[in-house]
Amino acid sequence: MHAAYSGLHMCEEHFCRTVEKRVRRRIREDGLVPRDATPDDPETWVIGLSGGKDSVVLTQILQDVFAEDPRIELVALSIHEGIEGYRDESLDASVELTDDLGIRHEVVSYEEEFDVRMDEVVEDDPEGMAACAYCGVFRRDLLSRYADELDADKLLTGHNLDDEAETALMNFLEGDVNQIAQHFDSSLGPFDADGDGPADRERPETDQHIPRAKPLRDIPEKEVALYARFEELPAHITECPHAEEAYRGEIQDLMLGLEENHPGTRHSIMAGYEKLAALAAEAYRSDDDREADFGECENCGAPTGRDRCRKCNLLDALEAV
Repeated sequence: MHAAYSGLHMCEEHFCRTVEKRVRRRIREDGLVPRDATPDDPETWVIGLSGGKDSVVLTQILQDVFAEDPRIELVALSIHEGIEGYRDESLDASVELTDDLGIRHEVVSYEEEFDVRMDEVVEDDPEGMAACAYCGVFRRDLLSRYADELDADKLLTGHNLDDEAETALMNFLEGDVNQIAQHFDSSLGPFDADGDGPADRERPETDQHIPRAKPLRDIPEKEVALYARFEELPAHITECPHAEEAYRGEIQDLMLGLEENHPGTRHSIMAGYEKLAALAAEAYRSDDDREADFGECENCGAPTGRDRCRKCNLLDALEAV
């Protein structure tokens, strides 16, 4: 395997070890394991496990690293959106993996929680939006709510380097400084900034959301897929049939072109973006403002900056169809 951005040529064994090393380094630099964590008071990490390559690789590596560490308890959480011919297969992969690893695995569905299925949502589409817009709102709600019910200290997701670099570039091109600040506070900022990582500022503590972390965000997407193949992991590598994010697709094409012509572009974008996001968070998100921005949805009680959360508004629109 040749990594153009570093110039390295690696065999299968050494490639897999470098992936694992980068994930362990990210865990360390982000301070995911608190200094005061003990076997008597362990941390609970909920992993958003879709069954795709990213979340499967994340789960496998975390289990390899922390299986013998009594300070960390791993719990996998899968969400069934109701997409026929797609989610059932990836859920089977999730079940196979968690059974093999001996990890607790919880499954929730849109149908049970919201009385909707994504196949029906796409057909009705009362808001005239892409399927991903609906699905993202519902998925975030369930991940946050069930992570809270599982007493999670952190919610870990399998976002890779490509995902994060695309999001960074989108936020920058849209000029959304507030979103950049929130990105740092919610999932990029370290929990314990000791100067080892790109950002030397910690993210603030909050009672509104379960803190998120993305230990795969230094690994390019193709390398995640290659790792899953080499390790023979039960990953369901198929694109969602409803996937339709035109703007992100344009950014993805732009990013791939830049990376091909200028290897290391994705890494450079994230290194600079994390520093800028830390400055934005400090400048735009004071502690008082952060807490004042959120109240509770008058319908479901979820954290929101409005009277009703986005999820409840979308469900009302679907019922009106």
